Amino acid sequence: MKHSPADILHEYGPFPGVDAVHGVTFDGQNVWFASGDKLNALDPASGKVQRSIEVAAHAGTAFDGRHLFQISEDRIQKIDPKTGKVLATMPAPGNGGDSGMAWAEGSLWVGQHRGRKIHQIDPETGKILRTIESNRVVTGVTWADGELWHGTWEGDESDVRRINPQTGEVLERLEMPAGTGVSGLEADGGDRFYCGGGSSGKVRAVRRPRKT
Repeated sequence: MKHSPADILHEYGPFPGVDAVHGVTFDGQNVWFASGDKLNALDPASGKVQRSIEVAAHAGTAFDGRHLFQISEDRIQKIDPKTGKVLATMPAPGNGGDSGMAWAEGSLWVGQHRGRKIHQIDPETGKILRTIESNRVVTGVTWADGELWHGTWEGDESDVRRINPQTGEVLERLEMPAGTGVSGLEADGGDRFYCGGGSSGKVRAVRRPRKT
């Protein structure tokens, strides 16, 4: 297994009125982050929040190319990013113990925090299609170039790790500095991850290792 210190490229925030950053996703232009009672669109070029949607936003966030998905307590909400309207809701697989969320290959992938699992679910019904076990608390979840990555955060220790989606085996770890947590996680399709910073109220850009 490879492991190396995380290369933090940029820190955004803290932001006015934001106590904590939960889920994070990327729509190709803006980084969306969940802050409890809002979803906020951050322009990574300027570091400014462009707009916010008033919606319960307690955990993971995902974007499927058209819609935002946001975990609120024990539900997943499907949201129109243009209007902010909640179009549908479905049960979340962890019954309130859910953490990160990602969109990939036509499914949602939902982390279960203390359950140390990642569930692949049907985005229409919430039905669990498959479960991947992890050996750490799971926070954010993302897919990048066919690779499954997730954040962990236990005590002062946090990392971003690549795991084998079949077996859950850890293949690579990027260790965050002590006391720097990862809540949400999303790859930007290029060379960076966006990481929610939990109660720091920050979003961090971390270099994504090149696929070898």
